[in-house]
Amino acid sequence: MIALLDYGSGNIRSVEKALRAAGAEVSRMGFAADLKSARGVVLPGVGAFDDCLNALRRQELDGAVKDWCDSGKPFLGICVGYQALFERSAEFNSCARGLGIFAGPVVRFQPTEQEPNLKIPQIGWNEVEIARQDCPLFAGIPDRSYFYFVHSFYPKPADDSIVAGRTEYGGTFASAVCRDNVWATQFHPEKSQSVGLRLLRNFVEFAGN
Repeated sequence: MIALLDYGSGNIRSVEKALRAAGAEVSRMGFAADLKSARGVVLPGVGAFDDCLNALRRQELDGAVKDWCDSGKPFLGICVGYQALFERSAEFNSCARGLGIFAGPVVRFQPTEQEPNLKIPQIGWNEVEIARQDCPLFAGIPDRSYFYFVHSFYPKPADDSIVAGRTEYGGTFASAVCRDNVWATQFHPEKSQSVGLRLLRNFVEFAGN
């Protein structure tokens, strides 16, 4: 069974439907004690970094996520659920501490000399270059497949070795990370059609669902 963390994120229904389509038995869970029966955990997210972290802390899920990531069991963060794994965010003068699973900040896209009219947020399909062939999430997925993005901010990992996917938008950024049992994507696999379902199926199969 896959635990889908329910802290009020607006896109939880679409993630739940996609996980079920990928073959998972899914249960929405909002409290740390609920996770005991899970084989894998998914942290979805849309909206603001602070809203996500504050909601997790209100439900005492912040510590549960850290403990789960330390347990060696499969974990997947999506979009803001990816950003939450880092230390801090520049979003709207953010005051909330990130979970600190990974070192590094979350920063905003900025126009560049080459792209002075860069559209922010990035909304739409973009390529993901697979940087870690050993990352189980990308098993069977062709390099430079297109995934769906909706975001104005992105993490900058301090440890480049965890970067599993890279994407070009106003420069190169880490669109996916992988370290041991903890994986996360800036793109939305639940909105990425067949290639996104393949990624979620990889996660479900790894979790032994």
